[in-house]
Amino acid sequence: MPFKRIESEKLSKSVVRQVEQLILRGILRPGERLPSERELAEKLAVSRPSLREALSELQEAGLLTSRAGAGIFVAEVLGSAFAPALMRLFATHDEAVYDYLAFRKDLEGIAAERAARVGSATDLKVIDAIYAKMEAAQSKRSSEEEARLDAQFHMSICEAGNNVVMLHMMRSMYELLQAGVFYNRQATFRQRSGRSQLLDQHRAINDALQARDPEAARAAVHVHLDFVAGVLKAQDRADKNEEVAKLRFAHILDR
Repeated sequence: MPFKRIESEKLSKSVVRQVEQLILRGILRPGERLPSERELAEKLAVSRPSLREALSELQEAGLLTSRAGAGIFVAEVLGSAFAPALMRLFATHDEAVYDYLAFRKDLEGIAAERAARVGSATDLKVIDAIYAKMEAAQSKRSSEEEARLDAQFHMSICEAGNNVVMLHMMRSMYELLQAGVFYNRQATFRQRSGRSQLLDQHRAINDALQARDPEAARAAVHVHLDFVAGVLKAQDRADKNEEVAKLRFAHILDR
């Protein structure tokens, strides 16, 4: 007979599976610190020995990491998606920037479409709340805060798509962006209307998602990333023109 005796699962295994699911679903994020051992044992209603056994197994699996005197953290597992040598190539070749944007355009368009179709009411509330913070941040003209919320807004759309593979792929892409491997928003901010245009584009994305209009959400993402690519190309041309102008100026001074 194919039946096997049912045995109760060890408490440590239950803890392992719960933490794994939280990481897989993007709830526990890379670099996030876990509560203290005492607090975590209380939250999970398990003994400290069972908890220690689970944490040890998760560390051996590379999902958690211990820092002396600081605690236990979710491992920065996404950094391994791209080898350091490849990241250096990305940073030194312009074509990689535009390929990166094209990839984001395709994948984020799909993510926005999915979010409009399958995102829960709470998923959409999260996106709307982040957009509201983006509006508030614009008046402060804090480039760092605006960039952080921009990435958070786009990641919340990927999370609302409820596809864990897509979620972690996009999180890996944003890790590259935040590490400065690709462009930053400064090129857009140099334009007089850059900030307001970006906010308008994010408003269009949010409006389409709140209306649960998949086609409009995808189109709004495409418009936004086409705009970013256009700004970067214009800045590249301006930088090259400035180099030539400096050579002309230096030549005039030497005559």
